[in-house]
Amino acid sequence: MGRSRKRGRDVHGVLPLDKPLGMSSNQALQRVRRLFDARKAGHTGSLDPLASGVLPLCLGEATKLSAFLLDADKTYEFDCQLGTRTSTGDAEGEVVESAEVPTLDEARLESVLADFRGDIEQIPPMYSALKHKGERLYRLAREGVEVEREPRRVTIHALSCLAINPPVLSLRAQCSKGTYIRVLAEDIAAALGTVGHVSRLRRVGAGPYSEDELVSLEAVEEAAEQGQEALDALLQPADTALAGWESVNLSADMDWYFRQGQAVQVAGAPVAGRVRVYAEDRGFLGIGEILDDGRVAPKRLLHTG
Repeated sequence: MGRSRKRGRDVHGVLPLDKPLGMSSNQALQRVRRLFDARKAGHTGSLDPLASGVLPLCLGEATKLSAFLLDADKTYEFDCQLGTRTSTGDAEGEVVESAEVPTLDEARLESVLADFRGDIEQIPPMYSALKHKGERLYRLAREGVEVEREPRRVTIHALSCLAINPPVLSLRAQCSKGTYIRVLAEDIAAALGTVGHVSRLRRVGAGPYSEDELVSLEAVEEAAEQGQEALDALLQPADTALAGWESVNLSADMDWYFRQGQAVQVAGAPVAGRVRVYAEDRGFLGIGEILDDGRVAPKRLLHTG
């Protein structure tokens, strides 16, 4: 029997997609993967269908860096609709509780928001992908089952009010991995003496990628009609996923040993942590880790040649 042909082509890079409303992250990923005819692709943290915005998609060897984007901080702009709480914490669910909306002013709101900045604890919502005894919580929730959830510590790096249009608060939050904006909105509403839910959610930042550099799905579809060269021009280099990391540059000799899995001594390298590694004639090689003796050891290598 003949060897089967490998599916897709080798294409490497990151597409900072502007995920449209009404589409799941996986649906967006599979659509982009088909358009690029990419052999390998992955996303870097789900956005709900009712959310839009920054969804970095990693193609080819860039998928080796997706975990670092998954762990990166995210920034959201969202509307908190006060006076009604829903079963899902967003506009998709049924209204399960109503309450009067108190009079709001900037001073009172700022006092409440201040309590949510920094390290806080959140109880994950039932409508989430977390598991309880092997079962996804959202599946249990759909069956009307509610189980106890342990609080989780997250960090709200920044939280501000964009507008007050009673009964809607427009807010912006920069937060750590694992933060549930739906829970944040509900907790802010509770601190104001009422209930609430997220009526609009847009991710405007994910790690090094911001709203300014997003590519719409329509733009990808238009590029696909022009051919692979136009499509590939939409991609950002894989190392942009690690923007802000310190870097080291290897000589040709160091490059050879490094790619054989050996640690190398690099003058001027950082004293600890992980670094981006580049070679003189090969460009970005991947991720290195500083050993206790100061040498740079290969941690995650990319093969894009």
